[in-house]
Amino acid sequence: MLNSTSLPTVLEGIDVWDGISHLGSTDLHWEFTSADAVISRVTPTDTPARGGLTLIPGLIDTHVHLIGNASSTPSDFLTWPLVTRPEEQVLHGLAHAQQALAVGVTTLRDLSADDVQFSLGRGINKGLIAGPRIFAHGMVSMTGGHGDMFVPPGVDPSLRRPTADGPDACRSLVRTWARAGATGIKIATSGGLLSDGDKPSWRNHTRAEIDAIIDEAHALGMLVAAHAHTREGIRIAIEAGADSIEHATDMTEDLAHAIAAAGTPIAPTLLINDAIATRRVPVSEDQAEAAATLVHSRDAQFAVAAEAEVNFVLGTDANGFHVGFGDQLAEVRKMAEVFGWSAERALQSATSRAAAAIGRADALGRIIPGAAADFVIVRGRPWEDISDLDTARIVTVVSRGRVVSGELPR
Repeated sequence: MLNSTSLPTVLEGIDVWDGISHLGSTDLHWEFTSADAVISRVTPTDTPARGGLTLIPGLIDTHVHLIGNASSTPSDFLTWPLVTRPEEQVLHGLAHAQQALAVGVTTLRDLSADDVQFSLGRGINKGLIAGPRIFAHGMVSMTGGHGDMFVPPGVDPSLRRPTADGPDACRSLVRTWARAGATGIKIATSGGLLSDGDKPSWRNHTRAEIDAIIDEAHALGMLVAAHAHTREGIRIAIEAGADSIEHATDMTEDLAHAIAAAGTPIAPTLLINDAIATRRVPVSEDQAEAAATLVHSRDAQFAVAAEAEVNFVLGTDANGFHVGFGDQLAEVRKMAEVFGWSAERALQSATSRAAAAIGRADALGRIIPGAAADFVIVRGRPWEDISDLDTARIVTVVSRGRVVSGELPR
């Protein structure tokens, strides 16, 4: 059990960017509450800030997949979970989580979770071991949909994730995930790029099924994240009232305006789609071709969407195979480049805006009283120059009030 006895709870005279704007030299105080810690005071000071250092909120990746091979032993992306026991998988998930934490990502949202991620999140939240905050969404997939076909077709059906067909079965699976400890639900309104067998253009679930899933999730206080690559998938996700859209790769200008009007956050997952399209990572010819088709005009469309003020937030789709759990900072820099953003807008996408996207606007991604004591100290001023948001410039990572990487400046 982690112990807070004699740990520091104050940092004086540090330059602070609070998740939205620059505060200047600040005295920061926090206090421990059981296995957690919250910021208690944020006070401007005349004390000169520590030279060259900036404190920012811990980053939030709204779209990851923790369970995958975290070792250096080569493995197949699709079959590894099928040949690795859950007891061992949780250790790989923890390794991935701690890799992200070491580069300042203090919160992760897993968008295809089951009891492995639920258990991992509970263990970390109870202070058994250091790790980022984990929010875990159970997926409701149809038979033959994105998720169900994420394994080779010859695999014993009993080893596949549960699926649901028909509105009543969909409601039942939402309730099952809620009972197991899910903090949200994921659906698919289009096919995927990495699924073994389906295509991005395939419809996933009927509107009646999607409406049932979202209604039931909302009734149980859970947000719904919708995987959607295609225009039709994006449109369905908007109309059905999904709380976030993942990828949105083939977004058009009219869809961008609809998304902006709805205020729906989008996780664009740029690096992984680029990696698949260019075959920078091992993928099949079909997967690379499908990705290349989708990303062909993506950057230009996304730039238009950013101009329309679509609320893009950090979501990498990191899985340890196609995108690593130390690549979040590179994703933020890529977002700034593609969207034509200021450094401050890019940093907001990984802090305050990402926190709001997962329903934790007041508790995460900010340096304000009452928010979690999760923060990162870096060399430079990343809200002015996004290139300063780099793993090589990280000095200290604090999670739940405890230093988990580096040390506090003296």
